Amino acid sequence: MEYLKADIESLGERTSEEIIKDEVLDFMKACYQCGTCSGSCPSGRRTAIRTRQLIRESLLNIEKVLADPDIWMCTTCFTCFERCPRSLPTTNIILKLRNLACQRGFMMASHKSLTHILFKTGHGVPLGGTDNKWTQARVSYGLPKIPPTTHSHPEAVKEVELLMKSTNFDKLVDYKSEETSNEQK
Repeated sequence: MEYLKADIESLGERTSEEIIKDEVLDFMKACYQCGTCSGSCPSGRRTAIRTRQLIRESLLNIEKVLADPDIWMCTTCFTCFERCPRSLPTTNIILKLRNLACQRGFMMASHKSLTHILFKTGHGVPLGGTDNKWTQARVSYGLPKIPPTTHSHPEAVKEVELLMKSTNFDKLVDYKSEETSNEQK
């Protein structure tokens, strides 16, 4: 399977259409719309995502697809890719569309709030305190009260924040650190 890589240096100057053309257009054009991906999609059984339609619509109106919440319904299970008779990297196309959607400002509120938690705690699933049933259970099993994640390594949180700021991810998700907020007051 081929992994798709973005040219980070020139993302800002290129249009959505140019990025798609350069990176996944040939794959999208090779899709002959058989529907195997949509029929095989576990998410498609319970959500409105129709992979085949996303690919087709991307060729016709990319901005509409980028604003469509359906691109976030894919669980990236790769079933569509595994069953595609053309072996098209369908999941990677959806991931490219998601990345492009974020770069263009189309991000679900839940994703944005999760990134704010990630900035503050360095972890996508914060503990929510260290004096609760969960931590008591850990201790009763002989485990440390705090797991060996960023929760037990506060210096790592600063490193996560530095990494996200150096890639301008903080601007993408409109994150203002406590230091930045205090400076603006």
